[in-house]
Amino acid sequence: MIILLSNDDGYLAEGINVLASHLREIAEVIIFAPKVNHSGSSSALSLRSKLQIEKIAKNIYCVNGTPADTVYLGLSGFLDKEPDMVISGINHGANLGEDVLYSGTVAAAIEGRVLGLPSIAVSSIAKNSDNYEVAAKITSQLVEKFDDHPFPSDTILNINVPDKNYRELNGMVATRLGTRHRSIPFVMKSDIKNTFDYKIGPPGEGNDAGPGTDFYAIENNSVSITPIHIDMTNHKILSGMTEWLTE
Repeated sequence: MIILLSNDDGYLAEGINVLASHLREIAEVIIFAPKVNHSGSSSALSLRSKLQIEKIAKNIYCVNGTPADTVYLGLSGFLDKEPDMVISGINHGANLGEDVLYSGTVAAAIEGRVLGLPSIAVSSIAKNSDNYEVAAKITSQLVEKFDDHPFPSDTILNINVPDKNYRELNGMVATRLGTRHRSIPFVMKSDIKNTFDYKIGPPGEGNDAGPGTDFYAIENNSVSITPIHIDMTNHKILSGMTEWLTE
């Protein structure tokens, strides 16, 4: 198996390198990641600037672009071999609930799936070496499981690992995305007339965070695994929409 490994924290980030070390025990790993941190970039593509791929070492490349850029380029004929899977992470921090809409980590996995490959996004609640090791071990287990039991072709797995050592984990659970309370922006002082300075605030706490959600799993020390669809169509109201349009 050949795995294209990306992230949104940059190719030098500890999380991606810990994960690469673990995955190399079961697969050939090609790191194709941003040159610098692009957290919060979602699925943005660099349409108005030149992208440059830099070879750092064997099977390690960085791109002066977004996470989606890196996967797009990595799967568009640059490599002399075709990857079998895209994995994005390990992200420095959670990707729960609405986080997936903004996350560059999840976006890299989405780009992989859009281009036809099974894809996984993995995030660590804690930002430390010990938890990256736990998240990497779990990711390797899921990759091996995928060989025998592939998941649907329109699905990305979004994995979040709680801040616990491996023995303290309360298993892996299938979850749905919860929701957060609204984030409040920081108001900053402006010294320029008629300008108003703000800074995006930290993510809000869990709102819809009950049993079955990714928030609940993390709160109960379980690894949260959420299947995410690319198809954003609300199929439940599609037929009713036709009636509504003709009324």
